Amino acid sequence: MPTGDDRRDLLVRALEEAFAPLMKADPRAFRGKFRTMAGDPHAFYRGSACVFYADVTDEDDPYADELSGAIWIHGDLHVENFGTYLNSDGRLVFDVNDFDEAYLGHFTWDLQRFAASLALVGWQKALPEEDVRRLIGRYVRSYLSQVDEYRSSEDDDEFALHLDNTSGPIRSALVSARCNKRADLLDRTTVLDDGLRTFRHDDTVRALSKTERAKVVRAFERYLETIPDQKRFDRELFYELRDLVGKTGFGIGSAGLPAYNLLVEGYSQALDNDVVLSMKQANIPAVSRFVDTSAIDEYFDHEGQRTVVSQRALQLHTDPLLGYTTLDGVGYVVSEVSPYEVDLDWSDLTEPDQIAEVVDLLGRATAKIHCASDEDSEQDLVDFQVEEAIASSIHRRRKEFAAWLTDWGMAYADRVREDHALFVSAFRDGSIGVSAT
Repeated sequence: MPTGDDRRDLLVRALEEAFAPLMKADPRAFRGKFRTMAGDPHAFYRGSACVFYADVTDEDDPYADELSGAIWIHGDLHVENFGTYLNSDGRLVFDVNDFDEAYLGHFTWDLQRFAASLALVGWQKALPEEDVRRLIGRYVRSYLSQVDEYRSSEDDDEFALHLDNTSGPIRSALVSARCNKRADLLDRTTVLDDGLRTFRHDDTVRALSKTERAKVVRAFERYLETIPDQKRFDRELFYELRDLVGKTGFGIGSAGLPAYNLLVEGYSQALDNDVVLSMKQANIPAVSRFVDTSAIDEYFDHEGQRTVVSQRALQLHTDPLLGYTTLDGVGYVVSEVSPYEVDLDWSDLTEPDQIAEVVDLLGRATAKIHCASDEDSEQDLVDFQVEEAIASSIHRRRKEFAAWLTDWGMAYADRVREDHALFVSAFRDGSIGVSAT
């Protein structure tokens, strides 16, 4: 890889090519994003998937072949992209989340991105290098073990991480999610007005003009047509639109993306079961900037559709309100703002044995997204058994594969720490498209 000024130029170029339109549209949001990324190397890594793919797509991949190099991947798999959700069967599940970067690619790219993330977190927690290496190795072995289970099972639904089969921090996240209440979310985001809920107005929302509101209402009506029949609630009242606002204040990955919150009636006219939906502009996935996209471009009408189809290909029993729409010709993703989403908290994970218990389950969860799809996934871009393709790619090379991923993750984490310093320097001196001031 290039070093010094050449590497700094590569970082600036990759970030500007990925985010230039959004930087121009909302420079304030990107100043916030970049300042968050400047906070530590892992925060930088989370916000710079475009740099990661500029690197890995330029390297030889000794383990991905024609099939295992063209599967649905998460696209931004790092240690903080795991959490709980309430699936369409009504069960709380711990799984991978945030599918904005999902695309077709090498199965190894998800594992490489996670391995480097784990190495960065291990370094920031001052864990000895050998402990970090062992943790990456455990993650890889757990992933491969779950791939084998999918090969031997005819039921992709068989495996899930839930309250009955987890322990430690992951079970704690599920318990925390179970204790959350929809009414509390509604009370934080809405106010009562003449017996009806409307959105609370604060500095994270904006009122809409009549023209913009009418456009969003039409986009909402188009979204309703994308909900699969099997997941559609049979109560027409459920989807009755009550209020809508513009939304701001998203995290690192969604900075600058236009978004709206919509309030719908829910199961009945009772005030405690109203539902908040997010309608957020879909972004171009980072990996797509560095691979041949011709087949995929023909398959999807817009990025909103791509994101939703990808999520259904990667996640079992997806949100029954997940769908997509367009606004001014641009793709948007619609999903519930759920009170039951709790991210895995890494702040109290300080000892290798604690982290080992977690990475064992994260390895299994990663295999799940690669090998199991939602019952309503209708995509046919990947029409083969992914678990068989992965097993074939590493046949009789499993130890070598685990060692390669471990070495790669450790080395790339070193690279990211150097990149972080270069990024901070470039941002401070105004070399990136959005000024630090």
